[in-house]
Amino acid sequence: MLIAGCELPEDLLYWVEDQTWARLLDDGSVLQGITALGLKASGEIYMCRPKAAGARLEQGRSMGVVELAKSIVSVRSPLSGEVLASNAALEEDPGLVHRDPYGAGWLLRLRPTDLAGERAALRPGAE
Repeated sequence: MLIAGCELPEDLLYWVEDQTWARLLDDGSVLQGITALGLKASGEIYMCRPKAAGARLEQGRSMGVVELAKSIVSVRSPLSGEVLASNAALEEDPGLVHRDPYGAGWLLRLRPTDLAGERAALRPGAE
């Protein structure tokens, strides 16, 4: 699906308020990142620092920070859980977030703690 010229894959769940996404994986974990629409609105990212493995996240709270041309912005998590891994490739190449926001540009993988309860606040791609 395209919105404002930006791709929004239909197989993802979206935290619309903050333009972040979640992809449910077969092992029960979740990949999270920033939507193409959110990236278009923010401009170029010069640094991307997701939370490290072991960190506990709450839905709607920070899952990391990005540095833009004139500001540093907190990226809000679409789900609560424990961070299993952060995308180390972003340290050397934060541009991955722009070039492949739903693939190589993911921010972190987490084990959700309340997927059933928090899923209602997310929107599936078709919506």
